[in-house]
Amino acid sequence: MNEFVYWNPVKWIFGKDTVNQLRSNVAFYGENILLVYGGGSMKKSGLYDIVLKELQGFNITELSGVEPNPRLTTVKRGAELCRENNVEFILAVGGGSVIDCAKAVAAAAKFDGEPWDLVTRKAPVEDAIPFGTILTLAATASEMNSGSVITNWETNEKLGWGSPHVFPKFSICDPFWTTTVPRDQTTYGIVDMMTHMLEQYFHNADQTDVQDRMIEGTLKTIVEIGPKLMSDLQNEKLRETIMFAGTIGLNGMLQMGYKGDWATHNIEHAVSAIYDIPHGGGLAILFPNWMEHTIDVKPERFKQLSVRVFEIDPEGKTDKEAGMEGIKALRDFWTSIEAPVRLSDYDIDDSRIDEMAEKTLFNGPFGHFTNLDRDDVKAILRASL
Repeated sequence: MNEFVYWNPVKWIFGKDTVNQLRSNVAFYGENILLVYGGGSMKKSGLYDIVLKELQGFNITELSGVEPNPRLTTVKRGAELCRENNVEFILAVGGGSVIDCAKAVAAAAKFDGEPWDLVTRKAPVEDAIPFGTILTLAATASEMNSGSVITNWETNEKLGWGSPHVFPKFSICDPFWTTTVPRDQTTYGIVDMMTHMLEQYFHNADQTDVQDRMIEGTLKTIVEIGPKLMSDLQNEKLRETIMFAGTIGLNGMLQMGYKGDWATHNIEHAVSAIYDIPHGGGLAILFPNWMEHTIDVKPERFKQLSVRVFEIDPEGKTDKEAGMEGIKALRDFWTSIEAPVRLSDYDIDDSRIDEMAEKTLFNGPFGHFTNLDRDDVKAILRASL
C-alpha cells in the first residue's frame, strides 16, 4: 500500500435518542445558529419540533428547501443569511444533500469571492463556520467526511470538492429518524453507499488485504440486509445496520493506503448535472457498465469481489468469466431492490452524450484504477442507455 495519513476529527454520536445530546454539543459555538434542511419530511416526522426544543434560547435562522442535488443558488442564499444574522454555527438536518449544502454555505460565508470558485478550486478554502449534523438518510457519509458535491444549474455542472475546514464538528446518527425514509430514497441510499465502497475497492495498490476484507464484509452485509429492509422499511434494527454501513463507507477508514477509482461518480455527476436525476439511481445504471468496460484491466480483482461478496463459484471459469458473473449479481441485486437499470428509465436518450462526456473531462482523462478518455465515457454512456 502507499504512505498515508488518516485524520478524522468528527465526533460521531450514534444510537437511539441521541438527538437529546444536541444542545450540549452546540453550546460551545455561540448563540446564532443557521438551521439547514430540505423539504417537509423533517417537520412531518416531528424531528423539527424536537430540534427547536433542544435549541430553545438560541437565535435560529432557517435555510429550508435544499434540493436533492444541492444548487449553487441555495448555497449563496445560505451564505447571505449567515452574514446578515451573524451566524456562529450551522446545523444541517437531513441527508447527504443537505449536509453537502451546509458545508458549502459554511465555507462561502467566510469567503469574499464567488462561492463557485471554491467548488472549482480556483480559490482555496481558508476558513468556515463550524457546523454539525443530524442525519436522516443513510447514504453518503457526508456526516463524517470533508467532501461535498454542488450543482451549478446555470452552467449544468455538478462538481465534488472538499476541505479540512468542512469536517462536521459532530454528527448525530439516530437510526429511528431514517425509518420514515420512503422506498425509493432507501434504494438510492443503499446503492450510493455500495458504490462508494466499490469505487474504493478498485485500485492499483498492493498489500491491501485488510482493507479488501473490510469492504467485502460491509458489502456482503448490505447484500444480506438490504432486501430485508426493503420488506420492512420501519425496522429500526435493520436501519441501524444500514446507517452504520453508510457512514463507514466513506469516512476514510476503507481507503487508507491507496486511491480509489471514482470515475463512475464523475460520469454520474455529468449526467445528473444535465438531467437532475437521483444520484443513487444514476450510479445503479452506470457502475455495472463501467465494470464491464474495465474488467480486462485486472480481471482477478473482479473475480475476488464476485467470489467473496456474491459467492460466485469460480471452478472451471477464467477470472473474467467469474468477474462477469459477479457484475451480473450486483446488477441483479440492485434490480431486486428496485433500482433503475437503464438511462432510458429517466427518459434519457443519446442526444446529449457528447455534452455529458465533455463535462466529465473537466480536468482531463480521469480514474485511478484505469484512465478514461472521451471515447471510454461515451462507450459507457451508450451501454447504459
